[in-house]
Amino acid sequence: MPRRQDGPWLDDAAGRLIRPYTVSGGRTRPTTPLDLLSLVMATGTAPQAQLGPEHTMALGLCDGPTSVAEIAAHLRLPAVVTKVLLSDLVDCGALTARAPRLHDTPTDRSLLEAVLDGLRRRL
Repeated sequence: MPRRQDGPWLDDAAGRLIRPYTVSGGRTRPTTPLDLLSLVMATGTAPQAQLGPEHTMALGLCDGPTSVAEIAAHLRLPAVVTKVLLSDLVDCGALTARAPRLHDTPTDRSLLEAVLDGLRRRL
């Protein structure tokens, strides 16, 4: 049985059990449509609203075009929470977001087959 410290919200094996969703104020739907491949970039405009430290860390990762997935990985937060944070930053003008341009470069079948072969060898 995992040992618990600091009350029921911290578990040695799992870490903080509630924190990711408290970061987004319990919200699970961003106001800006974002997917994992959406690219966000800082505008240079400082947010006027008082935002949390996770917002500041996310903004610091956006000096150049950066994907939502990459930011989520760096923040170690679930993608849906990261989308809410980034959406807050877009809403206050600190970030711009654009959808990935997948239709501009058609997928190369040989590239996909090479990736699939590599995955099969690793499994």
